[in-house]
Amino acid sequence: MITGTRDPRLVIALGGNALGDSPDEQLERLRVAAPEVIDLIEQGYEIVISHGNGPQVGLINTVFARAAAAGVAPAGFDLATSTAMSQGYIGYHIQQALECELRARGMPWHVATVVTQVVTDPDDPAYDHPTKPVGPFVSQEAAERMMAVDPDLVMVEDSGRGWRQVVASPQPRSIVEVESLLNLLDHEFIVVACGGGGIPVVMQPDGAYAGTSAVIDKDLTSSLLAQSVDASVLVILTAVSRVALNFGRPDQVELAEMSLEELDRYVEQGQFATGSMLPKVLAARAFVASGPGRTAIICDLMEAAGALRGTTGTVIHP
Repeated sequence: MITGTRDPRLVIALGGNALGDSPDEQLERLRVAAPEVIDLIEQGYEIVISHGNGPQVGLINTVFARAAAAGVAPAGFDLATSTAMSQGYIGYHIQQALECELRARGMPWHVATVVTQVVTDPDDPAYDHPTKPVGPFVSQEAAERMMAVDPDLVMVEDSGRGWRQVVASPQPRSIVEVESLLNLLDHEFIVVACGGGGIPVVMQPDGAYAGTSAVIDKDLTSSLLAQSVDASVLVILTAVSRVALNFGRPDQVELAEMSLEELDRYVEQGQFATGSMLPKVLAARAFVASGPGRTAIICDLMEAAGALRGTTGTVIHP
């Protein structure tokens, strides 16, 4: 077991693409992965699970867009609400899979999903420069009609595949429900939180929170979540066993470990792709650098327990 000076608590960041393309496929993959997660409890860890929601929230937005076009639902469905919906149904499937495995082993732990709001800064420059694509592809003519109806809507051409809406991707600042998460952890709950990067909110002058049309990077939020619950390990699950240099080339080299100094050098060399591995290594870096005794691991979805034992995965350390 990897240990530090803190309690043996870890955050597992599960990618949305790893969950498949349909609810049935998602539940089946989670049932296959559940023994790996429960093995970590038997290794002595308290567990928080975060997850992506790209395919799932895309499906939700597509359904509402088509319903709006058919006149059976209001147009302009709020992205914050879509994220909340995806947190609910993905969390429901995670609960089912883990509770089934817990009961099979006779373990007393429980699983709870917390619909989680993540605070962003309304002055974050990202709100003035939306870049994150969401929703279905449409024609240029349809995009122009949509922007004419809603002047705040930003649509861009996406790599020859059609036009899509783009929204802001602000930095996560704090987690509204963090005290609830800590309370559940203290009472033998596996906690599912901050799905899809969290529901993006900003604080109003009266102290209340309001949802925003944005998508927060799920890996950055997972790093913040791990810091907020005082975890000793952040495990980022992906589709490869280890981080690699020269990925996909004949001279590819897999890394069993990486210091922060080495990580920075590889980032500067452009070793990690912007849309895949780069946000994961940067999130890992932020967590490891946030305090003593903190370690991050990047590994395959089905190899989490082995990665904690040191048999696979890439360990990022100070």
